[in-house]
Amino acid sequence: MAEKVRAGLCTSLCKIFPSDEPQASDELRFSMFQNEKKSFQLAVFAKKGEEIVWDMRSPLADCCRAFFVRMIPAGLNAPKKSDDFYISKNKTEYPDLLVPVSGNRYMAEYDGQNVLWFEIGGTLPAGQHEIQIEVRVGKYEPALCRAEIEVLPFDLPKQTLIYTNWFHTDCLMQYYGFEAFSDEYWRVTENFLRTAREYGMNCVLTPLFTPPLDTKVGGERPTVQLVDVSVTGKDAYTFGFDKLKTWVEMCRRCGIEYFEMSHFFTQWGAKHAPKIMAQKDGKTVQIFGWKTRATGKAYRRFLAQFAKALIAFIDENGIRERCIFHVSDEPAGNMVRTYKKAAKIVHENFGDFKIIDALSNYKLYAKGLIQTPVPANDHIEKFIGKVPELWTYYCCVQADHYVSNRFFSMPSLRNRVLGAQMYKFNVKGFLHWGYNFYFSRFSIRQIDPYKVTDADNAFSSGDSFVVYPGKDGMPLLSLRLPVFYDGLQDMRALQLLESLAGREKTMALLEDGLSEPLTFSRYRHEDTWLLDLRERVNHAIAQYAVNQ
Repeated sequence: MAEKVRAGLCTSLCKIFPSDEPQASDELRFSMFQNEKKSFQLAVFAKKGEEIVWDMRSPLADCCRAFFVRMIPAGLNAPKKSDDFYISKNKTEYPDLLVPVSGNRYMAEYDGQNVLWFEIGGTLPAGQHEIQIEVRVGKYEPALCRAEIEVLPFDLPKQTLIYTNWFHTDCLMQYYGFEAFSDEYWRVTENFLRTAREYGMNCVLTPLFTPPLDTKVGGERPTVQLVDVSVTGKDAYTFGFDKLKTWVEMCRRCGIEYFEMSHFFTQWGAKHAPKIMAQKDGKTVQIFGWKTRATGKAYRRFLAQFAKALIAFIDENGIRERCIFHVSDEPAGNMVRTYKKAAKIVHENFGDFKIIDALSNYKLYAKGLIQTPVPANDHIEKFIGKVPELWTYYCCVQADHYVSNRFFSMPSLRNRVLGAQMYKFNVKGFLHWGYNFYFSRFSIRQIDPYKVTDADNAFSSGDSFVVYPGKDGMPLLSLRLPVFYDGLQDMRALQLLESLAGREKTMALLEDGLSEPLTFSRYRHEDTWLLDLRERVNHAIAQYAVNQ
């Protein structure tokens, strides 16, 4: 009798390497809501080049998408200052890219474990459902794996969290080779934006002018300025908003709700103006940039005129309550003087709008320089209970103290746990700087994100992007994107339970079994804890809903 195919199912929290010993089970059970997405994995032991064939039998089969999990090279695994909650800090590649699979067969790419990722989504029928997957490899006896899925007759509530993951259209331009605002620009931008929205991003960085982010001093990024500027005299300007209107309409089609206007001052101190191009004497010229003193009279006069025109556009298009403004990204304690002056200018012109900045120094916030600080999740404790609205972010530096992040080298639990943490502390917004940053640090050169994943040894692999540029201008998912979305769904499920059972009972369930209260740095480092928590939340919702 032929040997049986070695195959098994596991949750989306597993990161499986080809050399791993088979640990998946032939059975899996979980629950979900009718409007939710859930993923699970099928690990199949095969030799490189062997054909893996699977047959799925289930009432949910038409609601499943299949992907192959591809290993991607890693450069920098973790910064020097990092804790011990990592898969590894020295692997040369990690499972990350989800390659869409059409049909029911795929050629094994590795000797050892080859992994298929299945995502269930859509409007799902309520009830108990079984998924049976028969797996065949060569002449081996087929393996049969089963998943028992309970679709509860409820919908998750609408996401209340404002979530922005900075969207870099210049990186798309450079990678695909099209011009700004060409037909191809708008087509590809919309493709990438639709995927971002599908996985929870409801706020988009909107480049009024080319964003002054991650740019070498004196250098520049490709121009993606949405506002047309004309110089009509000394310190006199007119503005055209046709491109911005096209952007707003595109975002609305994609389901984007909030517009995060790009920063009016350069990063790390607000010393200069962003690159601003204009028509002057029949030519396109740069009128502001690195040579511009940020708080000088010329730029102040420009911003005052621009603010009036922009606010009129905002009101005409009915997005006043959905616009967010910035001063300068990540000011430090030694930058108080320049940041204070820049913040005053922005508040003078846009004081009726929400103004936020990534700012983790509480002493800076206490000086009254910004309405809504966005502290990193390893500095957020000082802000809890002291700000009118709590936001947070993480980036390449948040590698210590066990805080959540999304590096290749981190367990997926560390990515997903943020949802439960944000629920507990009533976080209103989450910011990350890299949805699709395909440049080296400081935007010095274009990189190939399939080969260079650490921005030229600058940021831990996985920090600078969560989607890959696929063929025909379509984004490809990293497994980190749906895992993060699972965290957002956890947050919504907890909010639903609170609406039924109240805050006190929801918090008791959330922290049941923990040796100490949940914080941004303290939680159980076990997949089963978070998975079991979500199951308990789901069934508590069902119980309270029936009793009401």
